[in-house]
Amino acid sequence: MHHNLPNRRNPGTTSIYFIVPFFDSVLPPRYLGAMPGTDDTTGLILVGGKSSRMGRDKAMLPLSGKLLIDKVLDTMRTCLRRVILVGDHPERFEGYGLEIYPDIFPGSSLGGLYTGLYRAETSYIFAAACDLPFASPSILRLVLSLGEGFDTVVPLSGDKPEPLFALYHKNCLEPMKRLLVSRNYRIHDFYPQVRTRYVTPEELASAGESGEAFLNVNTIEEYEAILGRKNHGR
Repeated sequence: MHHNLPNRRNPGTTSIYFIVPFFDSVLPPRYLGAMPGTDDTTGLILVGGKSSRMGRDKAMLPLSGKLLIDKVLDTMRTCLRRVILVGDHPERFEGYGLEIYPDIFPGSSLGGLYTGLYRAETSYIFAAACDLPFASPSILRLVLSLGEGFDTVVPLSGDKPEPLFALYHKNCLEPMKRLLVSRNYRIHDFYPQVRTRYVTPEELASAGESGEAFLNVNTIEEYEAILGRKNHGR
């Protein structure tokens, strides 16, 4: 399905504005200056709330002196002036000065993406999970640089899409909503319905992707394994 790309604004709740520096050193020179309007992109972090497999709040897990949520937030702020959160229990983030929204369609990552895109006042969101210990600013910039002419830009890890470190346009709202209303929560079923640009492993490698950028933390065993790697300098 093809759509035009109007410069629409969503009349939702106002989010916090951040004035932050851009660090040009994080991406090879050929990508610098190629990003289509970071002022028109809101960072979205999905902070969930259940963490049922982990048994603990993943966003608040410490790693190398920082919480996981802070690592992802720091990555967002290298490029984006606006950041919002979607998830439950907003009291967890009272000191962050960020807008946090409950899921409009609870219970799935697709619902979280829909909520963030609906609430954002910009045409695009860049969405990330809260449990990415090695979230990469250079890959963030690469994905942003490829957005023109597409409704979504999604990195591939091997042949697997990584929907929670990806770019989405407001044009995605209606296709997302149709899936959610039909109780189909599979994000991968959404991509054929919009103009999707996949970022290949070769393109990611050129931006310095080392194989860890999309590593997330779902269980206590995975968290302990990452702690062990960091303790051994890996």
